[in-house]
Amino acid sequence: MKSYRDLDIYNESYKLAVEVHRITLKLPKYELYEEGSQIRRSSKSITSNIVEGYGRKRYKGDFIRFLIYSHSSCDETIVHLNFLKDTHSEFVDVGDLLKAYDNLGRKLNSFIDYVEKNWRT
Repeated sequence: MKSYRDLDIYNESYKLAVEVHRITLKLPKYELYEEGSQIRRSSKSITSNIVEGYGRKRYKGDFIRFLIYSHSSCDETIVHLNFLKDTHSEFVDVGDLLKAYDNLGRKLNSFIDYVEKNWRT
């Protein structure tokens, strides 16, 4: 790995964050700055924390800490998607996104395990 761009979790989280951003623009105006803003921030936080952690990869503990933050943001995004599913299903369909973020969470978990067991500083 020469860059965080080589990580599948980075590429997948980036693609999903862009999709979340686009889908939230379909929400009613009153929700655009409430739930829409929250989910945009949590989805982008996944990617940002992967990048920041990778930048600190020399320090295994820091790298793991930021990957855990990323995983937490993934869980938060899933909660917001469930809110959208239960309150605004007439505006947005988030079924595929829920599955994708669940899959991303598993990948993040696996990568955290990998770094904990195999990463050399």
